[in-house]
Amino acid sequence: MAQEEFGSSGGPLWRSEVSLGVGVAAAFVFGLYGPGWMADASSFELLGMTGVLFAVILAAAFGVVRHADALAVLLGEPYGTLILTLSVISIEVMMISAVMLTGADNPTMARETMYAVVMIVLNGMVGLTLLLGGLRHHEQEYNLRGANAFLAVIVPLAVLVLILPNFTRSTDGPTFSLVQEIFLAVVSLGLYGVFLAVQTVRHRADFLAPGDSVGAAGVDLEAEHPGFSIRSSGLHATLLLAYLVPIVFLSKILAIPIDVGIDRLGAPAALGGFLVAVLILSPEVMSAIRAALANRLQRSVNIFLGSVVATIALTVPAVLVIAAVLGEKVVLGLDSVDSTMLLLTLLVCMVTFGSGRTNVLQGAVHMVLFLAYVILIFD
Repeated sequence: MAQEEFGSSGGPLWRSEVSLGVGVAAAFVFGLYGPGWMADASSFELLGMTGVLFAVILAAAFGVVRHADALAVLLGEPYGTLILTLSVISIEVMMISAVMLTGADNPTMARETMYAVVMIVLNGMVGLTLLLGGLRHHEQEYNLRGANAFLAVIVPLAVLVLILPNFTRSTDGPTFSLVQEIFLAVVSLGLYGVFLAVQTVRHRADFLAPGDSVGAAGVDLEAEHPGFSIRSSGLHATLLLAYLVPIVFLSKILAIPIDVGIDRLGAPAALGGFLVAVLILSPEVMSAIRAALANRLQRSVNIFLGSVVATIALTVPAVLVIAAVLGEKVVLGLDSVDSTMLLLTLLVCMVTFGSGRTNVLQGAVHMVLFLAYVILIFD
């Protein structure tokens, strides 16, 4: 149906996938010469290389969004947003795993990454999406049952992973014992598995927009991606994964000039993780904003709430397994300031997604919390 509606003759495939070639070429060049260039580069040269890397990664992120949107049309919701979410979160998990296996010992890296993603998504992405959508459409609707299902998983996982370690007494510091880590990894994966079954099979309608039915026709992709045509689901899935490869590789390279620049400027160390997290999340940010501006807030809700669920549920088991194999300890508990911000964010989210409708006020509130989070990075 989708191919008949949108057509499959959008011109040669290579014309719409130029950014993929650019991304692969940039990954090859920077992989070979990047570390050497950056080692002796001046501040101006570092800034230039950072700009190039950022532009290439952003272009590849647009490719991820295009093909995820195409799969959403071909497969229907919530499969489209689920594919986008799992694709982006896999970048985060792979980057953390690679650093743990090859880099220096950093017991707080997983905690800082998860916290950054949660705050960026639940405050920055949610705030900007609801604000822009509210400005254009005044009020927007979403499926309340689906949002409640997301929050029912997010709240306990966030507290168990990032708050509870501060209060356990079996180990010194904000860490878990081995038994507690095994329990946490198992329940994280188990709860996520149950959630996926609910989202995709048993209660799939809860994650569709009010009034939509399972199997309904997809949205007009041409309105969001002019000139793009629907092809086979296998081709779109392959190209989506292909775009993710240079994003993962170049994001690791980009961390080098960012860290050097932060060191030279004397900026907070947490700023590096924040910038990389923003870049990794850029495909989801763009897709959520596009959907809200097109008055498809349900897709936005599936993206940003689903991203947080996947971040915590998938990152924790991977990190704990690698740490156990390497004999390292993972610090999960947040400090008092970050714990307060996290709990406040969760509370506001329960209020925001408790009525089935949103407007600019909710967006403004979340943006205030996001700005507070950014200010606390520097001070």
